[in-house]
Amino acid sequence: MRGSFSYRSALFILFLGVFTYLYGLDSRFAPKNGDEYPYMHIVRMTANTGDWLPLQSEMQGLKNTKPPLIFWQGLVTTQWANHWSLFNLRWPGVFYTGLTALFLFLAVRCFSGNAKTGLLAGLVWLSFFATYRYGRPFLTDPPEVFWISLPFMALLYWGKTAFDSKILFPLFAGICLGFALLAKSFAYIVPATFALTLYYWRWRQWGISKTLISDFYKLFLIGILALSVFALWFALDPYPEAIWKEFVLGENAGKFDARSSNYLLDLLSGGDSIWMLMLTTLGNAGLFAFVLISTLWQCWRERRFFTVEESLLLLLAIAFLMVFSFPSQRSGRYLLPVMPAFAALIALHWERLPLWGFRIALILQIMILAILIWLGSRLQLSVLIGGAGSWTYSYAHWFLMGASVLLVLAGLFKRDFCKTAALASCFLVYCALNSSLSPLEGQLGRYSPAVIAQVQDKDVWIPCDYRAKDEEYRLLLPGGRLHGYSASEASEAAQLSANYPLVLVQAPLGVKPLVCDSCQVLGQRMEMRARHSDKEIIDMLKGNLAEHLFVNEFLIATPVVNSSAMVNGKDACR
Repeated sequence: MRGSFSYRSALFILFLGVFTYLYGLDSRFAPKNGDEYPYMHIVRMTANTGDWLPLQSEMQGLKNTKPPLIFWQGLVTTQWANHWSLFNLRWPGVFYTGLTALFLFLAVRCFSGNAKTGLLAGLVWLSFFATYRYGRPFLTDPPEVFWISLPFMALLYWGKTAFDSKILFPLFAGICLGFALLAKSFAYIVPATFALTLYYWRWRQWGISKTLISDFYKLFLIGILALSVFALWFALDPYPEAIWKEFVLGENAGKFDARSSNYLLDLLSGGDSIWMLMLTTLGNAGLFAFVLISTLWQCWRERRFFTVEESLLLLLAIAFLMVFSFPSQRSGRYLLPVMPAFAALIALHWERLPLWGFRIALILQIMILAILIWLGSRLQLSVLIGGAGSWTYSYAHWFLMGASVLLVLAGLFKRDFCKTAALASCFLVYCALNSSLSPLEGQLGRYSPAVIAQVQDKDVWIPCDYRAKDEEYRLLLPGGRLHGYSASEASEAAQLSANYPLVLVQAPLGVKPLVCDSCQVLGQRMEMRARHSDKEIIDMLKGNLAEHLFVNEFLIATPVVNSSAMVNGKDACR
Protein backbone atom coordinates (compact mmCIF):
# COMPACT_ATOMS: atom_id res chain seq x y z
CA MET A 1 0.00 0.00 0.00
CA ARG A 2 1.57 3.24 -1.15
CA GLY A 3 0.59 6.83 -1.50
CA SER A 4 -2.43 7.96 0.44
CA PHE A 5 -1.95 5.97 3.64
CA SER A 6 1.36 5.80 5.46
CA TYR A 7 2.51 4.35 8.76
CA ARG A 8 2.85 7.88 10.09
CA SER A 9 -0.79 8.56 9.23
CA ALA A 10 -1.84 5.22 10.73
CA LEU A 11 -0.10 5.89 14.05
CA PHE A 12 -1.48 9.44 14.24
CA ILE A 13 -5.04 8.26 13.58
CA LEU A 14 -4.60 5.40 16.07
CA PHE A 15 -3.63 7.90 18.77
CA LEU A 16 -6.56 10.08 17.75
CA GLY A 17 -8.92 7.09 17.90
CA VAL A 18 -7.82 6.07 21.40
CA PHE A 19 -8.19 9.65 22.62
CA THR A 20 -11.65 9.93 21.03
CA TYR A 21 -12.99 6.80 22.70
CA LEU A 22 -11.73 7.88 26.12
CA TYR A 23 -12.65 11.55 25.84
CA GLY A 24 -15.94 12.30 27.55
CA LEU A 25 -16.46 8.67 28.50
CA ASP A 26 -18.25 9.73 31.68
CA SER A 27 -20.39 12.32 29.89
CA ARG A 28 -24.17 12.19 30.24
CA PHE A 29 -24.39 13.51 26.68
CA ALA A 30 -22.20 10.90 25.01
CA PRO A 31 -23.93 9.40 21.94
CA LYS A 32 -25.81 6.41 23.24
CA ASN A 33 -29.03 4.42 23.22
CA GLY A 34 -31.74 4.91 25.84
CA ASP A 35 -31.33 1.28 26.94
CA GLU A 36 -28.38 2.37 29.05
CA TYR A 37 -30.72 3.75 31.74
CA PRO A 38 -32.71 0.50 32.28
CA TYR A 39 -29.46 -1.50 32.33
CA MET A 40 -28.01 0.85 34.96
CA HIS A 41 -31.21 0.47 36.97
CA ILE A 42 -31.01 -3.34 36.89
CA VAL A 43 -27.39 -3.28 38.07
CA ARG A 44 -28.17 -0.91 40.93
CA MET A 45 -31.22 -2.85 42.09
CA THR A 46 -29.40 -6.20 41.85
CA ALA A 47 -26.44 -4.79 43.77
CA ASN A 48 -28.79 -3.79 46.61
CA THR A 49 -29.67 -7.47 47.15
CA GLY A 50 -26.04 -8.60 47.37
CA ASP A 51 -26.75 -11.59 45.08
CA TRP A 52 -25.68 -12.24 41.48
CA LEU A 53 -29.09 -13.66 40.60
CA PRO A 54 -31.95 -13.16 40.15
CA LEU A 55 -31.69 -9.83 38.39
CA GLN A 56 -33.77 -7.13 40.05
CA SER A 57 -35.82 -4.25 38.66
CA GLU A 58 -38.71 -1.98 39.59
CA MET A 59 -39.77 -1.80 35.93
CA GLN A 60 -42.53 -4.22 35.02
CA GLY A 61 -41.44 -6.63 32.30
CA LEU A 62 -37.85 -5.39 32.24
CA LYS A 63 -36.26 -7.50 34.94
CA ASN A 64 -34.88 -10.17 32.61
CA THR A 65 -34.60 -7.97 29.54
CA LYS A 66 -31.08 -9.26 28.78
CA PRO A 67 -28.87 -12.14 29.97
CA PRO A 68 -26.83 -11.47 33.12
CA LEU A 69 -23.28 -11.13 31.74
CA ILE A 70 -23.50 -7.37 31.14
CA PHE A 71 -25.07 -6.81 34.56
CA TRP A 72 -22.46 -8.93 36.31
CA GLN A 73 -19.87 -6.81 34.56
CA GLY A 74 -21.48 -3.68 36.02
CA LEU A 75 -21.57 -5.20 39.51
CA VAL A 76 -17.84 -5.89 39.37
CA THR A 77 -16.66 -2.57 37.89
CA THR A 78 -18.76 -0.50 40.32
CA GLN A 79 -17.91 -2.79 43.25
CA TRP A 80 -21.58 -3.59 43.82
CA ALA A 81 -22.67 0.02 43.20
CA ASN A 82 -20.36 1.38 45.89
CA HIS A 83 -18.38 3.31 43.26
CA TRP A 84 -21.25 4.36 41.05
CA SER A 85 -20.21 6.37 38.00
CA LEU A 86 -20.68 6.34 34.27
CA PHE A 87 -16.95 5.81 33.80
CA ASN A 88 -16.91 2.65 35.94
CA LEU A 89 -19.92 1.28 34.08
CA ARG A 90 -18.63 2.14 30.62
CA TRP A 91 -14.92 1.44 30.53
CA PRO A 92 -15.31 -2.35 30.00
CA GLY A 93 -17.29 -1.58 26.81
CA VAL A 94 -14.41 0.50 25.49
CA PHE A 95 -12.04 -2.31 26.45
CA TYR A 96 -14.13 -4.82 24.46
CA THR A 97 -14.23 -2.40 21.52
CA GLY A 98 -10.45 -2.03 21.66
CA LEU A 99 -10.00 -5.81 21.76
CA THR A 100 -12.22 -6.20 18.70
CA ALA A 101 -10.14 -3.64 16.81
CA LEU A 102 -6.92 -5.39 17.90
CA PHE A 103 -8.00 -8.85 16.76
CA LEU A 104 -9.37 -7.43 13.52
CA PHE A 105 -5.94 -5.89 12.91
CA LEU A 106 -4.21 -9.22 13.59
CA ALA A 107 -6.54 -11.20 11.32
CA VAL A 108 -6.36 -8.80 8.37
CA ARG A 109 -2.61 -8.37 8.74
CA CYS A 110 -2.16 -12.13 8.68
CA PHE A 111 -4.19 -13.04 5.60
CA SER A 112 -3.35 -9.86 3.63
CA GLY A 113 0.34 -10.00 4.48
CA ASN A 114 0.36 -6.27 5.17
CA ALA A 115 0.38 -4.72 8.63
CA LYS A 116 -0.75 -1.38 7.22
CA THR A 117 -3.90 -2.96 5.82
CA GLY A 118 -4.60 -4.53 9.20
CA LEU A 119 -4.15 -1.19 10.97
CA LEU A 120 -6.45 0.44 8.45
CA ALA A 121 -9.16 -2.20 9.02
CA GLY A 122 -9.15 -1.61 12.77
CA LEU A 123 -9.19 2.18 12.38
CA VAL A 124 -11.99 2.15 9.82
CA TRP A 125 -14.11 0.01 12.15
CA LEU A 126 -13.47 2.41 15.03
CA SER A 127 -14.44 5.33 12.77
CA PHE A 128 -17.95 3.92 12.16
CA PHE A 129 -20.50 5.96 14.08
CA ALA A 130 -22.33 2.84 15.26
CA THR A 131 -19.09 1.54 16.78
CA TYR A 132 -18.62 4.84 18.60
CA ARG A 133 -22.27 5.15 19.64
CA TYR A 134 -22.75 1.58 20.88
CA GLY A 135 -19.13 0.74 21.71
CA ARG A 136 -18.83 3.10 24.70
CA PRO A 137 -22.08 3.27 26.74
CA PHE A 138 -23.16 0.62 29.23
CA LEU A 139 -24.81 -1.64 26.63
CA THR A 140 -24.65 -5.27 25.54
CA ASP A 141 -23.21 -4.53 22.10
CA PRO A 142 -19.42 -4.34 22.78
CA PRO A 143 -19.14 -7.82 24.37
CA GLU A 144 -21.61 -9.26 21.86
CA VAL A 145 -19.64 -7.91 18.87
CA PHE A 146 -16.34 -9.10 20.32
CA TRP A 147 -17.37 -12.65 21.20
CA ILE A 148 -19.26 -13.20 17.94
CA SER A 149 -16.43 -11.79 15.81
CA LEU A 150 -13.65 -13.71 17.54
CA PRO A 151 -14.27 -17.17 15.98
CA PHE A 152 -14.58 -15.68 12.48
CA MET A 153 -11.41 -13.65 12.90
CA ALA A 154 -9.68 -16.80 14.18
CA LEU A 155 -10.66 -18.63 10.99
CA LEU A 156 -9.23 -15.78 8.93
CA TYR A 157 -6.06 -15.73 11.03
CA TRP A 158 -5.27 -19.45 11.21
CA GLY A 159 -6.89 -20.45 7.93
CA LYS A 160 -6.42 -24.13 7.11
CA THR A 161 -5.32 -25.01 10.64
CA ALA A 162 -8.58 -23.69 12.12
CA PHE A 163 -10.84 -25.08 9.38
CA ASP A 164 -9.31 -28.56 9.70
CA SER A 165 -9.30 -28.55 13.50
CA LYS A 166 -11.47 -31.40 14.75
CA ILE A 167 -11.90 -30.41 18.39
CA LEU A 168 -9.88 -27.36 19.47
CA PHE A 169 -11.43 -24.75 17.21
CA PRO A 170 -15.02 -26.02 17.67
CA LEU A 171 -14.51 -25.84 21.46
CA PHE A 172 -13.03 -22.36 21.16
CA ALA A 173 -15.85 -21.15 18.88
CA GLY A 174 -18.54 -22.72 21.07
CA ILE A 175 -17.25 -21.01 24.22
CA CYS A 176 -16.91 -17.66 22.43
CA LEU A 177 -20.42 -17.80 21.03
CA GLY A 178 -21.70 -18.95 24.42
CA PHE A 179 -20.35 -15.76 26.01
CA ALA A 180 -21.99 -13.78 23.20
CA LEU A 181 -25.34 -15.42 23.93
CA LEU A 182 -24.91 -14.81 27.64
CA ALA A 183 -24.28 -11.14 26.89
CA LYS A 184 -27.08 -10.51 24.38
CA SER A 185 -29.47 -13.30 23.37
CA PHE A 186 -29.61 -17.00 22.52
CA ALA A 187 -31.10 -15.93 19.16
CA TYR A 188 -27.61 -15.02 17.90
CA ILE A 189 -26.78 -18.73 17.68
CA VAL A 190 -28.84 -18.86 14.47
CA PRO A 191 -26.95 -16.28 12.35
CA ALA A 192 -23.61 -17.25 13.90
CA THR A 193 -23.89 -20.96 13.11
CA PHE A 194 -25.40 -20.18 9.70
CA ALA A 195 -22.40 -17.98 8.92
CA LEU A 196 -20.01 -20.71 10.13
CA THR A 197 -21.82 -23.19 7.88
CA LEU A 198 -21.24 -20.90 4.90
CA TYR A 199 -17.59 -20.51 5.94
CA TYR A 200 -17.01 -24.26 6.01
CA TRP A 201 -18.99 -24.73 2.82
CA ARG A 202 -16.87 -22.11 1.00
CA TRP A 203 -13.68 -23.60 2.41
CA ARG A 204 -14.69 -27.02 1.00
CA GLN A 205 -15.08 -25.44 -2.45
CA TRP A 206 -18.89 -25.47 -2.16
CA GLY A 207 -18.92 -29.24 -1.81
CA ILE A 208 -22.05 -30.19 0.13
CA SER A 209 -21.17 -33.82 0.79
CA LYS A 210 -17.63 -33.01 1.88
CA THR A 211 -18.91 -30.27 4.20
CA LEU A 212 -21.46 -32.62 5.76
CA ILE A 213 -18.91 -35.37 6.30
CA SER A 214 -16.03 -33.22 7.54
CA ASP A 215 -17.70 -30.31 9.30
CA PHE A 216 -21.31 -30.97 10.27
CA TYR A 217 -20.38 -32.46 13.66
CA LYS A 218 -18.22 -29.39 14.35
CA LEU A 219 -21.15 -27.07 13.76
CA PHE A 220 -23.34 -29.25 15.95
CA LEU A 221 -20.73 -29.22 18.73
CA ILE A 222 -20.34 -25.43 18.49
CA GLY A 223 -24.10 -24.89 18.70
CA ILE A 224 -24.61 -27.26 21.64
CA LEU A 225 -21.67 -25.84 23.57
CA ALA A 226 -22.79 -22.22 23.01
CA LEU A 227 -26.35 -22.96 24.10
CA SER A 228 -25.01 -24.83 27.14
CA VAL A 229 -23.10 -21.74 28.25
CA PHE A 230 -26.27 -19.68 27.79
CA ALA A 231 -28.28 -22.28 29.73
CA LEU A 232 -26.17 -21.52 32.82
CA TRP A 233 -28.50 -18.56 33.31
CA PHE A 234 -31.46 -20.94 33.73
CA ALA A 235 -29.45 -23.28 35.91
CA LEU A 236 -28.18 -20.60 38.29
CA ASP A 237 -31.25 -18.37 38.49
CA PRO A 238 -33.72 -19.39 41.22
CA TYR A 239 -36.67 -18.35 39.02
CA PRO A 240 -36.06 -19.84 35.54
CA GLU A 241 -39.76 -19.62 34.68
CA ALA A 242 -39.51 -15.82 34.83
CA ILE A 243 -36.63 -15.92 32.34
CA TRP A 244 -38.70 -18.06 29.98
CA LYS A 245 -41.68 -15.72 30.18
CA GLU A 246 -39.93 -12.36 30.08
CA PHE A 247 -36.84 -13.04 27.96
CA VAL A 248 -37.54 -16.01 25.71
CA LEU A 249 -41.22 -15.33 24.96
CA GLY A 250 -41.38 -11.58 25.50
CA GLU A 251 -38.00 -10.25 24.41
CA ASN A 252 -37.28 -12.70 21.57
CA ALA A 253 -40.38 -14.49 20.32
CA GLY A 254 -42.25 -11.20 20.44
CA LYS A 255 -40.02 -9.84 17.69
CA PHE A 256 -41.86 -12.06 15.18
CA ASP A 257 -45.24 -10.44 15.87
CA ALA A 258 -46.55 -8.29 13.02
CA ARG A 259 -45.74 -4.63 13.65
CA SER A 260 -48.75 -3.27 11.75
CA SER A 261 -51.33 -5.26 9.77
CA ASN A 262 -49.51 -8.37 8.57
CA TYR A 263 -46.06 -9.88 8.36
CA LEU A 264 -45.64 -9.63 4.56
CA LEU A 265 -46.59 -5.95 4.52
CA ASP A 266 -44.07 -5.22 7.27
CA LEU A 267 -41.42 -7.10 5.31
CA LEU A 268 -41.79 -4.95 2.20
CA SER A 269 -42.80 -1.54 3.54
CA GLY A 270 -42.60 0.67 6.59
CA GLY A 271 -39.95 1.38 9.17
CA ASP A 272 -39.31 -2.32 9.84
CA SER A 273 -39.03 -3.42 6.21
CA ILE A 274 -36.12 -5.33 4.77
CA TRP A 275 -35.16 -2.23 2.78
CA MET A 276 -34.92 -0.20 5.97
CA LEU A 277 -32.79 -2.98 7.47
CA MET A 278 -30.35 -2.63 4.58
CA LEU A 279 -30.29 1.16 4.86
CA THR A 280 -29.73 1.14 8.62
CA THR A 281 -26.97 -1.44 8.20
CA LEU A 282 -25.21 0.88 5.78
CA GLY A 283 -26.00 3.71 8.19
CA ASN A 284 -23.98 1.92 10.88
CA ALA A 285 -20.92 3.20 9.02
CA GLY A 286 -22.04 6.76 9.75
CA LEU A 287 -19.90 9.27 7.89
CA PHE A 288 -18.30 6.41 5.96
CA ALA A 289 -21.64 5.09 4.66
CA PHE A 290 -20.92 6.13 1.08
CA VAL A 291 -17.39 4.73 1.35
CA LEU A 292 -18.99 1.41 2.32
CA ILE A 293 -21.39 1.65 -0.64
CA SER A 294 -18.50 2.27 -3.05
CA THR A 295 -16.64 -0.68 -1.51
CA LEU A 296 -19.58 -3.04 -2.01
CA TRP A 297 -19.89 -1.84 -5.60
CA GLN A 298 -16.17 -2.45 -6.08
CA CYS A 299 -16.58 -5.95 -4.63
CA TRP A 300 -19.35 -6.69 -7.11
CA ARG A 301 -17.22 -5.53 -10.04
CA GLU A 302 -14.27 -7.64 -8.89
CA ARG A 303 -16.28 -10.66 -7.77
CA ARG A 304 -14.54 -12.99 -10.23
CA PHE A 305 -11.17 -12.21 -8.67
CA PHE A 306 -12.18 -12.57 -5.04
CA THR A 307 -9.75 -14.14 -2.62
CA VAL A 308 -11.12 -16.76 -0.24
CA GLU A 309 -10.87 -14.30 2.65
CA GLU A 310 -12.84 -11.59 0.84
CA SER A 311 -15.62 -14.04 0.05
CA LEU A 312 -15.69 -15.17 3.69
CA LEU A 313 -16.06 -11.59 4.90
CA LEU A 314 -19.03 -11.05 2.61
CA LEU A 315 -20.59 -14.38 3.57
CA LEU A 316 -20.61 -13.28 7.22
CA ALA A 317 -22.56 -10.14 6.32
CA ILE A 318 -24.95 -12.03 4.04
CA ALA A 319 -25.69 -14.66 6.69
CA PHE A 320 -26.61 -12.09 9.34
CA LEU A 321 -28.64 -10.01 6.90
CA MET A 322 -30.64 -13.05 5.78
CA VAL A 323 -31.37 -14.29 9.30
CA PHE A 324 -32.36 -10.90 10.71
CA SER A 325 -34.69 -10.31 7.79
CA PHE A 326 -37.10 -12.87 9.27
CA PRO A 327 -38.10 -11.20 12.58
CA SER A 328 -40.77 -8.55 12.13
CA GLN A 329 -38.68 -6.15 14.21
CA ARG A 330 -35.68 -5.34 12.00
CA SER A 331 -32.85 -3.08 13.07
CA GLY A 332 -29.39 -2.34 11.75
CA ARG A 333 -28.19 -2.62 15.35
CA TYR A 334 -28.63 -6.39 15.10
CA LEU A 335 -25.96 -6.41 12.37
CA LEU A 336 -23.27 -4.67 14.41
CA PRO A 337 -21.26 -7.93 14.56
CA VAL A 338 -20.71 -7.79 10.77
CA MET A 339 -19.37 -4.22 10.74
CA PRO A 340 -15.76 -5.38 11.40
CA ALA A 341 -16.06 -7.48 8.21
CA PHE A 342 -17.19 -4.41 6.26
CA ALA A 343 -14.27 -2.43 7.70
CA ALA A 344 -11.87 -5.16 6.55
CA LEU A 345 -13.31 -5.00 3.03
CA ILE A 346 -12.84 -1.23 2.94
CA ALA A 347 -9.24 -1.64 4.05
CA LEU A 348 -8.54 -4.32 1.44
CA HIS A 349 -9.91 -2.13 -1.37
CA TRP A 350 -8.69 1.19 0.06
CA GLU A 351 -6.26 2.14 -2.71
CA ARG A 352 -8.68 1.20 -5.50
CA LEU A 353 -11.72 2.95 -4.04
CA PRO A 354 -12.97 6.07 -5.88
CA LEU A 355 -12.74 9.39 -4.10
CA TRP A 356 -16.42 10.33 -4.27
CA GLY A 357 -17.37 8.35 -1.15
CA PHE A 358 -14.60 10.01 0.87
CA ARG A 359 -15.51 13.46 -0.46
CA ILE A 360 -19.12 12.96 0.63
CA ALA A 361 -17.80 12.01 4.08
CA LEU A 362 -15.72 15.20 4.17
CA ILE A 363 -18.67 17.34 3.08
CA LEU A 364 -20.83 15.82 5.83
CA GLN A 365 -18.05 16.47 8.33
CA ILE A 366 -17.65 20.13 7.38
CA MET A 367 -21.42 20.58 7.63
CA ILE A 368 -21.50 19.10 11.14
CA LEU A 369 -18.53 21.18 12.24
CA ALA A 370 -20.09 24.35 10.80
CA ILE A 371 -23.33 23.73 12.71
CA LEU A 372 -21.43 23.05 15.95
CA ILE A 373 -19.31 26.20 15.54
CA TRP A 374 -22.37 28.33 14.77
CA LEU A 375 -24.38 26.93 17.67
CA GLY A 376 -21.44 27.09 20.09
CA SER A 377 -20.58 30.69 19.25
CA ARG A 378 -24.25 31.69 19.54
CA LEU A 379 -24.54 30.06 22.97
CA GLN A 380 -21.33 31.62 24.22
CA LEU A 381 -22.56 35.06 23.18
CA SER A 382 -26.14 34.45 24.34
CA VAL A 383 -27.75 36.46 27.11
CA LEU A 384 -30.73 34.11 27.34
CA ILE A 385 -29.12 31.44 29.50
CA GLY A 386 -30.15 33.12 32.73
CA GLY A 387 -28.89 32.70 36.25
CA ALA A 388 -27.52 29.17 35.84
CA GLY A 389 -24.18 30.57 34.68
CA SER A 390 -22.49 31.35 31.39
CA TRP A 391 -21.86 29.10 28.42
CA THR A 392 -18.09 29.29 28.09
CA TYR A 393 -15.65 27.21 26.07
CA SER A 394 -11.96 26.78 26.73
CA TYR A 395 -9.35 27.77 24.18
CA ALA A 396 -8.75 24.06 23.61
CA HIS A 397 -12.29 23.70 22.25
CA TRP A 398 -11.85 26.40 19.64
CA PHE A 399 -8.43 25.00 18.72
CA LEU A 400 -10.06 21.60 18.19
CA MET A 401 -12.80 23.10 16.00
CA GLY A 402 -10.32 25.10 13.95
CA ALA A 403 -7.93 22.19 13.45
CA SER A 404 -10.83 19.94 12.44
CA VAL A 405 -12.07 22.40 9.83
CA LEU A 406 -8.57 22.83 8.40
CA LEU A 407 -8.04 19.08 8.14
CA VAL A 408 -11.38 18.58 6.38
CA LEU A 409 -10.65 21.41 3.93
CA ALA A 410 -7.22 19.95 3.24
CA GLY A 411 -8.85 16.62 2.40
CA LEU A 412 -11.37 18.28 0.10
CA PHE A 413 -8.79 20.26 -1.86
CA LYS A 414 -5.79 17.93 -1.79
CA ARG A 415 -6.52 14.79 -3.80
CA ASP A 416 -3.75 12.60 -2.36
CA PHE A 417 -4.79 13.49 1.18
CA CYS A 418 -8.54 12.95 0.71
CA LYS A 419 -8.88 9.44 2.08
CA THR A 420 -6.61 9.87 5.08
CA ALA A 421 -8.24 13.18 6.01
CA ALA A 422 -11.72 11.66 5.79
CA LEU A 423 -10.73 8.87 8.17
CA ALA A 424 -8.98 11.11 10.68
CA SER A 425 -11.77 13.70 10.61
CA CYS A 426 -14.35 11.12 11.69
CA PHE A 427 -12.67 10.98 15.09
CA LEU A 428 -12.30 14.75 15.24
CA VAL A 429 -16.02 15.19 14.59
CA TYR A 430 -16.83 12.82 17.48
CA CYS A 431 -14.52 14.81 19.75
CA ALA A 432 -16.17 18.02 18.54
CA LEU A 433 -19.60 16.64 19.45
CA ASN A 434 -18.45 15.95 23.01
CA SER A 435 -16.53 19.18 23.35
CA SER A 436 -19.48 21.27 22.11
CA LEU A 437 -21.54 20.12 25.09
CA SER A 438 -18.70 20.30 27.61
CA PRO A 439 -20.11 23.41 29.42
CA LEU A 440 -23.05 21.26 30.56
CA GLU A 441 -20.61 18.88 32.27
CA GLY A 442 -19.44 21.69 34.53
CA GLN A 443 -21.17 24.08 36.90
CA LEU A 444 -23.64 25.21 34.24
CA GLY A 445 -25.25 21.77 33.95
CA ARG A 446 -25.02 20.57 37.56
CA TYR A 447 -26.49 21.42 40.94
CA SER A 448 -24.16 22.81 43.58
CA PRO A 449 -23.06 20.71 46.58
CA ALA A 450 -25.24 22.91 48.80
CA VAL A 451 -28.33 22.06 46.73
CA ILE A 452 -27.48 18.35 46.75
CA ALA A 453 -27.17 18.47 50.54
CA GLN A 454 -30.71 19.85 50.83
CA VAL A 455 -32.31 16.87 49.04
CA GLN A 456 -30.59 14.09 50.99
CA ASP A 457 -33.14 11.38 51.88
CA LYS A 458 -35.99 13.56 50.59
CA ASP A 459 -38.58 12.80 47.92
CA VAL A 460 -37.90 14.71 44.70
CA TRP A 461 -40.05 14.61 41.57
CA ILE A 462 -38.19 14.71 38.26
CA PRO A 463 -39.28 14.83 34.57
CA CYS A 464 -39.03 11.48 32.77
CA ASP A 465 -39.14 11.02 28.99
CA TYR A 466 -37.71 7.49 29.09
CA ARG A 467 -37.95 4.51 31.41
CA ALA A 468 -35.36 4.60 34.18
CA LYS A 469 -34.41 8.19 33.31
CA ASP A 470 -34.06 8.70 37.05
CA GLU A 471 -30.75 6.82 36.83
CA GLU A 472 -29.29 9.87 35.11
CA TYR A 473 -30.70 12.19 37.76
CA ARG A 474 -29.11 10.02 40.46
CA LEU A 475 -25.80 11.27 39.11
CA LEU A 476 -27.03 14.87 39.48
CA LEU A 477 -28.87 14.56 42.82
CA PRO A 478 -27.22 11.65 44.66
CA GLY A 479 -28.92 10.79 47.92
CA GLY A 480 -32.39 11.96 46.94
CA ARG A 481 -35.41 9.65 46.66
CA LEU A 482 -36.42 10.25 43.08
CA HIS A 483 -39.89 9.85 41.55
CA GLY A 484 -40.84 10.54 37.97
CA TYR A 485 -43.58 12.53 36.32
CA SER A 486 -44.16 12.86 32.56
CA ALA A 487 -41.61 15.14 30.90
CA SER A 488 -44.42 16.65 28.82
CA GLU A 489 -45.56 18.43 32.02
CA ALA A 490 -42.12 19.83 32.90
CA SER A 491 -42.98 23.38 31.82
CA GLU A 492 -46.22 23.52 33.87
CA ALA A 493 -44.54 25.06 36.90
CA ALA A 494 -47.69 26.26 38.66
CA GLN A 495 -49.37 22.87 38.54
CA LEU A 496 -46.22 20.97 39.53
CA SER A 497 -45.52 23.26 42.50
CA ALA A 498 -49.09 22.71 43.69
CA ASN A 499 -48.70 18.92 43.70
CA TYR A 500 -45.18 18.09 44.89
CA PRO A 501 -43.09 19.24 47.88
CA LEU A 502 -39.78 19.10 45.97
CA VAL A 503 -39.95 19.18 42.19
CA LEU A 504 -37.82 19.93 39.15
CA VAL A 505 -39.48 22.24 36.62
CA GLN A 506 -38.17 23.43 33.28
CA ALA A 507 -38.46 26.77 31.49
CA PRO A 508 -37.11 28.20 28.21
CA LEU A 509 -33.77 29.98 28.31
CA GLY A 510 -34.09 33.42 29.86
CA VAL A 511 -37.56 32.70 31.32
CA LYS A 512 -38.28 32.22 35.02
CA PRO A 513 -40.99 29.72 36.01
CA LEU A 514 -44.22 31.03 37.51
CA VAL A 515 -44.55 29.45 40.94
CA CYS A 516 -46.41 30.30 44.14
CA ASP A 517 -45.24 33.15 46.40
CA SER A 518 -44.28 30.75 49.18
CA CYS A 519 -42.30 28.52 46.84
CA GLN A 520 -38.51 28.68 47.00
CA VAL A 521 -36.01 28.12 44.18
CA LEU A 522 -33.28 26.01 45.75
CA GLY A 523 -31.09 25.77 42.67
CA GLN A 524 -30.99 25.71 38.90
CA ARG A 525 -28.97 24.37 36.04
CA MET A 526 -29.11 24.14 32.25
CA GLU A 527 -30.24 20.95 30.51
CA MET A 528 -30.42 19.67 26.94
CA ARG A 529 -33.80 18.40 25.74
CA ALA A 530 -33.98 15.01 24.06
CA ARG A 531 -37.39 14.90 22.38
CA HIS A 532 -39.12 17.58 20.33
CA SER A 533 -42.47 18.12 18.62
CA ASP A 534 -42.79 18.43 14.85
CA LYS A 535 -43.38 22.18 15.24
CA GLU A 536 -40.21 22.56 17.29
CA ILE A 537 -38.16 20.57 14.78
CA ILE A 538 -39.38 22.81 11.94
CA ASP A 539 -38.47 25.90 13.97
CA MET A 540 -35.02 24.43 14.69
CA LEU A 541 -34.46 23.90 10.96
CA LYS A 542 -35.19 27.60 10.49
CA GLY A 543 -32.28 28.44 12.76
CA ASN A 544 -33.79 28.64 16.25
CA LEU A 545 -31.73 25.77 17.63
CA ALA A 546 -30.73 26.95 21.08
CA GLU A 547 -34.26 27.94 22.07
CA HIS A 548 -35.50 24.37 21.62
CA LEU A 549 -32.37 22.32 22.30
CA PHE A 550 -31.84 23.68 25.81
CA VAL A 551 -33.91 24.61 28.85
CA ASN A 552 -33.20 25.86 32.35
CA GLU A 553 -34.17 23.46 35.09
CA PHE A 554 -35.17 24.69 38.56
CA LEU A 555 -35.38 22.78 41.84
CA ILE A 556 -38.45 24.15 43.64
CA ALA A 557 -39.38 23.68 47.28
CA THR A 558 -43.13 24.13 47.82
CA PRO A 559 -45.45 24.27 50.86
CA VAL A 560 -47.02 20.94 49.84
CA VAL A 561 -46.62 18.46 52.69
CA ASN A 562 -48.07 15.20 51.36
CA SER A 563 -48.23 14.50 47.66
CA SER A 564 -51.21 12.47 46.49
CA ALA A 565 -49.11 11.38 43.52
CA MET A 566 -46.78 9.53 45.86
CA VAL A 567 -49.65 7.35 47.04
CA ASN A 568 -51.84 7.07 43.96
CA GLY A 569 -49.72 8.15 41.00
CA LYS A 570 -47.58 5.97 38.76
CA ASP A 571 -43.89 6.70 38.53
CA ALA A 572 -43.28 7.89 34.96
CA CYS A 573 -39.72 6.54 35.11
CA ARG A 574 -41.09 3.01 35.53
